[in-house]
Amino acid sequence: MKKYGIGLLIILICLSTFVLGFHKKDHREPNLFYQVYLDDTLIGTIRSKDQLLNMIDKQGEYIKRKYKVSKVLAPNGLEIKKVNTYHDKIESSATIYDKIQKKRPFTIPGYQLTLKDGDKVTKLYVTDKKMVKRAMENVVKTFVGEDDYRNYMNETQPKITTTGTQIENIYIQTYMTMKEMNISVTNQIYTDETEFSKYLLYGDATKETQYTIGVGDTIEKVAYSNKISPEEFLIYNPQFTSRTNLLFPGQLVRIGMIDPKIKVVVESKVVRDVVTNYKTEERYDETKLVGDDKVIQKGENGLVRLTQKVYNVNGSNIGAETQNSEELKPTINAIIVRGEKEIPTVGSGIWYWPTNSYYVIRGMEYGANPVTGIREAHTGIDITDACGQPIYAANNGVVHTASYRYDNGIYVTINHNNGYYTLYAHMSRSIVSRGQTVAKGQVIGYVGATGYATGCHLHFEALSGGAPYQGGSFFDARALY
Repeated sequence: MKKYGIGLLIILICLSTFVLGFHKKDHREPNLFYQVYLDDTLIGTIRSKDQLLNMIDKQGEYIKRKYKVSKVLAPNGLEIKKVNTYHDKIESSATIYDKIQKKRPFTIPGYQLTLKDGDKVTKLYVTDKKMVKRAMENVVKTFVGEDDYRNYMNETQPKITTTGTQIENIYIQTYMTMKEMNISVTNQIYTDETEFSKYLLYGDATKETQYTIGVGDTIEKVAYSNKISPEEFLIYNPQFTSRTNLLFPGQLVRIGMIDPKIKVVVESKVVRDVVTNYKTEERYDETKLVGDDKVIQKGENGLVRLTQKVYNVNGSNIGAETQNSEELKPTINAIIVRGEKEIPTVGSGIWYWPTNSYYVIRGMEYGANPVTGIREAHTGIDITDACGQPIYAANNGVVHTASYRYDNGIYVTINHNNGYYTLYAHMSRSIVSRGQTVAKGQVIGYVGATGYATGCHLHFEALSGGAPYQGGSFFDARALY
């Protein structure tokens, strides 16, 4: 009987232990913790999410002062997940903070500004959207001019009564997007309006030198010899307001190169009176000896009032559309009768202007190619004229080239056999061939926009000492006249 009582007691004890033990485990509560991940890799478990985020913000006081922000945030790629677990192995927020600090930089709230120009994409980081707007306005003012920009915005531009210029539209052509994001403090972050304006205008091209003006220097000549555009000269030397301003020997000027990150387009209505220089018509008389020349009609310059829509990008004229032309005074051509009617192969006498138009929209200068955007030397002059207008040989000579080239389009070069060559580019078509003898004033082709051209015009070059691309030296074609 004793034996049965002891066995029963053991069974009761085991049963109560099992029941009590099971009851205790069933009522145990799981812990609420936070697991910290960096790029989906677990780096630790903490008790308080807020404590870690507050520590990141508090420890980043120097970052707040540097970037003028009120809060420092966790690194990009950091994720904190709430978990309920029986696991009770946790680390302090300070330990996790040290791990994060060693692996990834912290961030601040801001914006990513993306600028896209063709295939070129530039990403910039800022803390203030209003600062970006003010900086871009500063760049616009640089290219437009403070007074002209203010009058345009306030609609107080003076009206054109006879001649003058009136801005019709100003806009930024560059494609831009802005998105709010947490910015890593390892990025270049702009907080200052002046600093950001400077970058948008100059980019990384901040090298600057001084130049001493010599005898005979002009703004265009100084700019070309230093491989910059006249517009860049004016930006670095705001005391000058036009490329026609006079310089004096010994004067110090600044030479620098800009690299704008945005394209500021200005569309203007321009009314100007343009002198149309008379041309000299040469007639030949087989009964007269060579050199027995006689002027039978004197030439007189005419005057035309042109109304044009002019396009400027970052201060450079890239084209003009003639909207109206009013003849104020007719042009009377001179007529000279020369002895012995023949076409000499050697250029001589007065050079013949190659088009009916005399409006030069661009001279020899350095700047960005309006088609490719590449900085290069512009080795000739651009004369605006309507497509299909005739192009004349500037003097007697022999056609050296009549061909097509990717940048010149359809073009012709003439060897004048007097040490000079001339080149006529962007033709719609040419009507001469290599080896053909041409006379001064003879039609050799027609104005077009082939090759690298943004509109109808003649690109006219003059060279001495050799042919184009064969050792010839370029000089301003206007020097021939």
